[in-house]
Amino acid sequence: MVAEMFNDISGQYDFLNHFLSFGVDYSWRRKFVRQLGEARPSVILDVATGTGDLAFAIAALKPDRIEGIDIAVQMLDIARKKAERQPAGLKVNFSTGDAESIPFPDNTFDAVTVAFGVRNYEHLEKGLADMRRVLKPGGIMMILEFSHPGKAPFKQFYHFYSRYCIPMIGKLFSGNNQAYRYLPESVAAFPSGSDFTAILEKTGMTGIRQRPLTFGIATIYSGKK
Repeated sequence: MVAEMFNDISGQYDFLNHFLSFGVDYSWRRKFVRQLGEARPSVILDVATGTGDLAFAIAALKPDRIEGIDIAVQMLDIARKKAERQPAGLKVNFSTGDAESIPFPDNTFDAVTVAFGVRNYEHLEKGLADMRRVLKPGGIMMILEFSHPGKAPFKQFYHFYSRYCIPMIGKLFSGNNQAYRYLPESVAAFPSGSDFTAILEKTGMTGIRQRPLTFGIATIYSGKK
């Protein structure tokens, strides 16, 4: 269901991401990449890569190799077309892959990343455990995901915007009513903050940090294997 939904909105996905976030998503990715750069990873896996925005942002770190996987083939088609417009020598490869059964051997990557994807996992702990599996010992896992703002009045504004405005605007531009109703519903149901870090600890990650962004709309989580 998730793959079909994202395939259906793939043509409008990038535009709506930037439009609905008022462009703040660019800033979130920049902060994410700066933090990732502190670890100096050489071989990176971007899970649920979608149209490749995070993978292309990570490429600024000039790692030896970036792999991006996703289950939505039409999203990957767009990522590959975008790759053709990137600077020559960009070492990003996109392939079909399930986040809960990652098609790479154990201990392959210096870093595993995912942006706005873990809340779509059918089995969250299984997906996180498989991300940890393909990390090298000492490797870093970084996750950028929507979270729950906790302070008034921003909490109330965000609740109204996500529940009513996002579905309406999303349907208007994409023609898909389900996809942009699913977005706020999936965010509301997803464990954020300390609830999510507890799950990361359960999968065996250590040194876990969380960094709220823009009043807590999104959070960067990180940990090591």
